[in-house]
Amino acid sequence: MKKRILYSEANYAVMVRKNGYFVDKTEYIARLENVENPVFLRPRRFGKSLLCTMLEHYYSDLYKDQFDELFGHTWIGQNPTPLHNSFFVLHLDFSTVETGEMAVMEKSFNSTVNLELDNLIHDHADLFKKKISIDHDNSASENCKQVLKNIDQSKTLKLYIIIDEYDNFANQLITGHKDHLYKKLMTDEGFLKTFFKVIKEGRKTGAIHNVYITGVLPITIDELASGFNIANFITLNPTFENTIGFTQAEVDALLDEIYADYGFDPATRSQTDALIKTNYNGYHFVKPDGDALYNSTSLIYFLDYFTQQGEYPEYLTDLNLKTDLEWVRRITGSTPANTREFVEHLLLKGSIGFDKIFLISKFSMSQFFEKGFFPISFFYLGMLTMESRFTLKLPNLNMQRIFVEYFNELHHIDVSTRYTDMMRTFVNDLDLKALFAGYWKEYVSQLPAPIFSQVNENFYRTTFYELCSRYLSPWFTWNVERAYPRGQTDLEFVGKFNECFAGVRMVIEFKYFSNAQFEKFGVSSQAFELRPEDAEQIDGYVAGLNQEYPEAKVTRHVIYCFGNKGFKVFDVGR
Repeated sequence: MKKRILYSEANYAVMVRKNGYFVDKTEYIARLENVENPVFLRPRRFGKSLLCTMLEHYYSDLYKDQFDELFGHTWIGQNPTPLHNSFFVLHLDFSTVETGEMAVMEKSFNSTVNLELDNLIHDHADLFKKKISIDHDNSASENCKQVLKNIDQSKTLKLYIIIDEYDNFANQLITGHKDHLYKKLMTDEGFLKTFFKVIKEGRKTGAIHNVYITGVLPITIDELASGFNIANFITLNPTFENTIGFTQAEVDALLDEIYADYGFDPATRSQTDALIKTNYNGYHFVKPDGDALYNSTSLIYFLDYFTQQGEYPEYLTDLNLKTDLEWVRRITGSTPANTREFVEHLLLKGSIGFDKIFLISKFSMSQFFEKGFFPISFFYLGMLTMESRFTLKLPNLNMQRIFVEYFNELHHIDVSTRYTDMMRTFVNDLDLKALFAGYWKEYVSQLPAPIFSQVNENFYRTTFYELCSRYLSPWFTWNVERAYPRGQTDLEFVGKFNECFAGVRMVIEFKYFSNAQFEKFGVSSQAFELRPEDAEQIDGYVAGLNQEYPEAKVTRHVIYCFGNKGFKVFDVGR
C-alpha cells in the first residue's frame, strides 16, 4: 500500500495508523533512558512535538496492547527496553498557554495542566480508585502535588512527565518586550517556578520516574534554576545531535521509497536531491564537521506537494517558516542601527563570529537582545548554524532568502513593481546578459551608497538569485555552491524537469572587484575583457556537470561586478 506524506502531523500514533512515511528515530528512546531530566532544545518546526508523542506512546501503560502495532516496524520495537509501557504519562504542551496579564496566563496555565491531570486520573480510574479528583479551581501545582502524593502512597506505577514547548508562552513575553510580565513570571512565588518545584520534589520522592522537556530557548529553564536545578541539558551533546531533523542517509532512504512508491522518473532524482539539499539541509547543532541535518518539517512540506502534484512547488519556502522573519524584527528591532549591521553582515559576509562559551553558559533575557548575543539567539532559533568552531552561518537558501527579504525591507528596496517586463523577456529569450542588466538598473540602483563599501560577490549573487526566484520559480530552481570535482559553482539556473526549460542549466561564476581594484585595470567596465583563468575555472565546473548530466543544455557565464561602477557579463564558449 502506497504510503502518505503527512505534513505537520505531530501525533505518532496517527502517523503510523495513516500509513505515513516515517524516518525511524526510535533508537534515541533507548539513549534518552540513560539521562535524568533531559532538556532538549531545537528550533521551531524541527519535529520536537512528534518526538514527544512518540515517547508518550512508548512509555504510557495505556498503549501496552498496541505496542506491536505502533512500534513493531521500528528499531525500538525490535530492541525494546524493559521500561516500555510501564508508566503513567503526563504529556503537557505549553504552546496552548495564553499570554496577557499575569492573571490571564496563570489561569490558562492552570487550565492546561489541570485538564491533563484530570485525563490522567480518568484514564486510570481503576488504579486511583476514586481517591483523588482534580479541583479545577485549584492551581496546577496544588493538584499536581495531590496526584504525586497518591502515586507515592499507592506504590503503583510511577509518573513520566513530558513537557513540550516548555518556553512557548514565556518566549512570547520575551520577544514582545514585555519585560515586566516576564520578571513577574520568574519570581520565586510565580506559578511557573512553583510548578517546577513540585516536579523537582516528585523526582526526589521517586513518584516521578523522569521528566523530558523540549523547547526552543534556554532562557526560561535558566531562570527556573532555583526551582528546577536538576535539569540535564543535552542540546549540545553529540550523542543526541541527530535526534530530530534528517541526516543525508535518512533522506536518501526516504526518497528511494517515495520514488519507488509513486513511480517517479529516476532521471529526475539527482535534480531533486540537489534542490532539497540546497534549500533544506545545512544544520549543524553540535559539531560543524560531519553530515548536516535537514529541517524535517520544511522537507516534508516539499515532499507533500511533490507526491501530490508530481512536480516541485513553485515556492520552496514553507510559509510557516516565513514567520521566522518576525523573530528577526523582534530581536533586533529595538536598535535599528544594530539591526541593519547584523543583517547586512550576514548577507555580505555569509557568516559571523561567535563565542561558543555563550552556548553553554547562563542565558538571560537581557542578553537575548544584546548585539553581541545576536548570533547565539539566532542559533537557537534555527536561523544560523555552526560553520566552524569560531563562526556561524545561514544554513541554506531558505534562510538566505529570508534575510534578503529583511534587507530589502530595511532599505525600502522595491522588489515588486518594476521587474515584470525584464522577467517576461527572459522567459522568452533566456538572455542572461539582459536579465542581469535589468537587475543592475532596477535593483542595484536603489541601494544606499554606504552599502557599496561593503558589497562583494556573495551579495550580488544572493540578491540576484532572490529577485529572480520571485518571478522565475514556475520554470527554474537554483543551485548555490553546488559541488563538482573541480570546485563549487556560484549559481546555477536549473530548468524544472516538467517545464519548457527542462534540461537547461545556466552556470554562473561571479567575480567582484572594489572600486579601487577596478581603477587599477585602467579600462571602463564595458571594455573589460574576460580573464582566461576565470573561463578555465568555470570550464572545470561544467566538465563535472556534463559528466553528471550528459544530456543537459549547459551555458556558461562569468559576471564581473565593479563596486558600484558597473558590471560585465560574458557568455563563455558561445
